[in-house]
Amino acid sequence: MLQGFKVIELATQIAAPGAGGMLAEWGAEVIKIENRGGDPARLGFDTLTPDGQSPAFQLDNRGKRSVVLDIQKPEGREALVRLVKNADVFLTNLRPRALKRARIDWDTLKAENPRLIYASVTGYGLQGAEADLPGYDVTAFWSRGGVASIMIPKGEEPYMPRAGVGDRACSLATVSAIMTAAYERNRTGVGRLVETSLIRSGVYAIGSDLSIFMRLKRLASTRPRATTATPLINFYKSADGRWVCLMPKNLLGDWSKIATAAGRADLIDDPRFNTDRNRRDHTPELVSLLDTAFGALPFDELVRRFIEADLAWAPVQTPAQLIEDPQAQAAGCFVETPDGLGGFIPAPALPARFPGADEGPRGPTPGLGQHTDAVLAEAGYDAEEIAAMRAHGAAA
Repeated sequence: MLQGFKVIELATQIAAPGAGGMLAEWGAEVIKIENRGGDPARLGFDTLTPDGQSPAFQLDNRGKRSVVLDIQKPEGREALVRLVKNADVFLTNLRPRALKRARIDWDTLKAENPRLIYASVTGYGLQGAEADLPGYDVTAFWSRGGVASIMIPKGEEPYMPRAGVGDRACSLATVSAIMTAAYERNRTGVGRLVETSLIRSGVYAIGSDLSIFMRLKRLASTRPRATTATPLINFYKSADGRWVCLMPKNLLGDWSKIATAAGRADLIDDPRFNTDRNRRDHTPELVSLLDTAFGALPFDELVRRFIEADLAWAPVQTPAQLIEDPQAQAAGCFVETPDGLGGFIPAPALPARFPGADEGPRGPTPGLGQHTDAVLAEAGYDAEEIAAMRAHGAAA
């Protein structure tokens, strides 16, 4: 779908490479520029895989081409600029000061290619006294972006999130921004600077809570199961130890369905629980009663009753259970990625699907510098020039 759309990516880790990975999977030509050490994300469980590749790195970089350039050397920088001149997008997460110092900032590159979409991914944006601070999803998205504070139950200490959660939210925002700018360019013929940041992605991720707080200066706290603000929106365990999540579509109408599914229809008109307000006022009692009722039923029976009542529910699944889930498989949650050795490896799919279009990774994850010579040749360098760049350490 994006055939002919060319992206030059100068980025490491997850948020920006994740955006480039999506574009690559949808047909764009994505050329990943790395230094001699390579993207640090290449390391991590790489020694445990037969192909020596980090599984997380593969997810964000499958189907790209890798070129090693030292942009601190004049020849390396010139090669990068030459690639950008014929590109649709320059995607980077280098900090603003470093980009300016290397003369590959927006003002410099737009003069070389007025149609260029320059996509900047940072921790804290491009303006402000702290715009140049290093930022990761744990710091900028999770911590400073307010996500951690509202996830932690009252009185508990902060905990670390799982890897890359905030990064991938920012990746989605970055792809949206790039494609919006591309649509505008179709009309105007002129590119633009687009910026996303981890902190802004974090703010948007908690937008429901934050919009309420900004308007009313009130915020519901995150509480343990037994004292949650709404007992019907909760987790309950079956007799065989499987957790399920309940999320009523309608707090008024679904109470009778939930009580009936629990085998406790006698509670429907109980004055402690017959209104949403009364249920909130008696949360510990109701949670305890539902724990006992649901805890007496095997998981399969719980599922049958929830489906029969048309309740919104879901099993709490481990990764091992998730990859065996028939519905997750039917929804296209997993793909087979070429491993570059003639085989395929299973991996998570991207979050969007285009029925009728070819789906899945376009190619394997590139080795470090695997395509340096080919890409430079396509940019007009002859074999002698490429050899000279290698000899000077500008390419590898």
